[in-house]
Amino acid sequence: MGPETEKTIGPRRVAFFGGSFDPPHIGHLAIARAACELLALDEVLFVPVGRQPLKEGLSASYEDRVEMTLLAVEEEPGFHVSLLDAPRIDTAPNYTAETLEELNRTLPKGSRLFFLMGADSFLALNRWHRGAEIPFLAELVVASRPGETLEPLDAHLPDGLKLVSINPESFQNDRLERWQLADDHGKTAALNLLPELHYDVSATALRNAIHDGKPLIPSAVLKYIRNHKLYV
Repeated sequence: MGPETEKTIGPRRVAFFGGSFDPPHIGHLAIARAACELLALDEVLFVPVGRQPLKEGLSASYEDRVEMTLLAVEEEPGFHVSLLDAPRIDTAPNYTAETLEELNRTLPKGSRLFFLMGADSFLALNRWHRGAEIPFLAELVVASRPGETLEPLDAHLPDGLKLVSINPESFQNDRLERWQLADDHGKTAALNLLPELHYDVSATALRNAIHDGKPLIPSAVLKYIRNHKLYV
């Protein structure tokens, strides 16, 4: 699992997609597919987190969440599961900044690393460990909700970061909105906003899908959940 760097010749365009995946659902796949298409990605790494600093009490075990994520992506070309955020031996939380640094070290020279995230995660970036550094470790790709703009998100950035508009003529892609983040020293990092995606899936909706068999969860994942009596 993870990027096969030894077999890869030349730089890669790789997206890190971290999360609890408790369970993985169709919204996760929609975000990854849109990113692949609009950013010409070679690979999307789904990275289940062992322990989230800002979210305790996950319902399924790490092992079950990994297995479900493997099932969710098994028929998706270029989608793979990575154990980079496996539970730490010292039981400390997994910090995204450290994981991105490790991933950058393993990718072929000249590769471009992206970080897929939902708007809710972007809104909480000011609470993340080393949150102001993350946009400079991987190019952010934020999945927006219908009708959502970035202006309200500006107020939620970590201290020392601000949102900067760029000249639309410098970026020829009418299906992807592009901005920049700038720090106090003038260093900039790209911020990509994916087009409106109906990816929001509430915990209640997921529970109903599990019990009712509705297509919010990939069928192979739903079968695993039922066979292992998860979320009962």
